Amino acid sequence: MWNWLISALATGATIFLYDGNPLYPEPLRFFELIEKHKVTIFGTSAAYIHYLMGLGVKPAEKYDLSALREISQTASTLSPEGFEYVYREIKKDLFFNSISGGTDINGCFAGAIPILPVYSGELQGRALAMKVESYSEKAEPVEDLQAELVCEAPVPSMPIYFWGDDDNMTKYKAAYFDYYKDVGKMIWRHGDYIVIHSDTGGITFWGRSDAVLKPSGVRIGTAEIYNVVEQLPEIADCLVIGQKYSGDIRII
Repeated sequence: MWNWLISALATGATIFLYDGNPLYPEPLRFFELIEKHKVTIFGTSAAYIHYLMGLGVKPAEKYDLSALREISQTASTLSPEGFEYVYREIKKDLFFNSISGGTDINGCFAGAIPILPVYSGELQGRALAMKVESYSEKAEPVEDLQAELVCEAPVPSMPIYFWGDDDNMTKYKAAYFDYYKDVGKMIWRHGDYIVIHSDTGGITFWGRSDAVLKPSGVRIGTAEIYNVVEQLPEIADCLVIGQKYSGDIRII
């Protein structure tokens, strides 16, 4: 996010940084600061929103958030209920959005589009200049199905090589391109599992594709696990693994 902050300075914005535990001395500390300093754009994480939702707190009832016009979240998958919580309990008349990209590309593959509607659980669309598709196991673009996030064309912010790699760029190609090397062109595979929605143009992220479990051939991503455990206040944290069992895989 450092790069985002530097570019924001170029617009004349004042950057407000918080260093420390976001829950100290109490979970709504951020909103106290937003009110006090009249913060207009608040960047946060899905985990923080889910935590507040689990507590059942209502920031809008306690703080004056009239200056706040946008909340942007990233880092992990936010459930549809998380979207609804933001508009219901934080502020109903703001632009709430999600972004997803990577340090590797110093940017986003998908993100916020201020002139389009916000749908619960979806990023609004592809980022500018990003030829993003979702590839099936047959390396074919698909919509309305969970599939691999790929980028079919290069962009200026992609890394061009790894320092210390060999002349054939073996490590670089293995990291991003070898997964679809039989397609006939270089396809960037980022390692995210997504659905591109044909009706809205939005994109739902289901977590890391390399963290997908597949019991009985049914793909279970991290988002599907979060959607269950986040509803259970008795669970503080969890670890989910796939175990080979009776010729199949079961989830533990």
